[in-house]
Amino acid sequence: MRKDIATPVRTKEILDKYGFSFKKSLGQNFLIDTNILNRIVDHAELTASSGAIEIGPGIGALTEQLAKRAEKVIAFEIDQRLLPILEDTLSPYPNVKIIHHDVLKADVRAVIEQELDLDKDIMVVANLPYYVTTPILMKLLEEKLPIRGIVCMMQKEVGDRISAKPGTKEYGSLSIAVQYYTKAETVMIVPKTVFMPQPNVDSAVVRLTLHEEPPVKVKDEAFFFFVTRSSFAQRRKTILNNLTSQLPDGKQKKDKIQAALQQSGVEESRRGETLSIGEFAQLSNALYPFFQE
Repeated sequence: MRKDIATPVRTKEILDKYGFSFKKSLGQNFLIDTNILNRIVDHAELTASSGAIEIGPGIGALTEQLAKRAEKVIAFEIDQRLLPILEDTLSPYPNVKIIHHDVLKADVRAVIEQELDLDKDIMVVANLPYYVTTPILMKLLEEKLPIRGIVCMMQKEVGDRISAKPGTKEYGSLSIAVQYYTKAETVMIVPKTVFMPQPNVDSAVVRLTLHEEPPVKVKDEAFFFFVTRSSFAQRRKTILNNLTSQLPDGKQKKDKIQAALQQSGVEESRRGETLSIGEFAQLSNALYPFFQE
């Protein structure tokens, strides 16, 4: 019986066997604690008929645990050097398919339709590279994929921002974007000591459960997100100042922005971090007609 991949000894054996060296540019940090991997998979609540999508499988530590519980695992790996290693380490698991592709450039929906049963439960479970966490998450959410949710590990600071509430220093446009699509919760903190090589900071595991319907009604999603980003352009500035400087022809339309703020019941002197997602929805809906020329 093979030992699990995610132990310090087995990980080192695999790396030595293939002469593998970590690429800092790819944000490669491999987990070497099976208990933590199992807890991550627990939070995904997979069944024997679930499909799992992984991003950046590394040498297959998390992939292995997913393969033991899901019906099929699809993993996107960008680093060609890892393909022969994965073929070796995951050889006991015929229910795993590795796709050599940058997930940011991949047609993930087409892969899901081709490889997984759309009538069944599908989850994304991943230890995301720190440097591309936000672009990957936003791609998965904006493409409205047929998934139940995402359980992923990321830098703790990013996890704090994703699950932040209004009025906190972590709360920002990323919090609103993710919470528009999902219920976001931090379910685990993972110490930096359980990675090889050790990163500089601790990690968080965040569970994102997709809403059946967004929690707010907006006239135009793209404009809603543009308004939220604009409202946080300079955190110390008031919402009126940020919107005036960021919206197209904002200075010329300052009276329109003031009217929309008043209509939404939002005081001009407030800062973006104090507005709830509901207030941002009302505000973007009030602004929308003024910025359609």
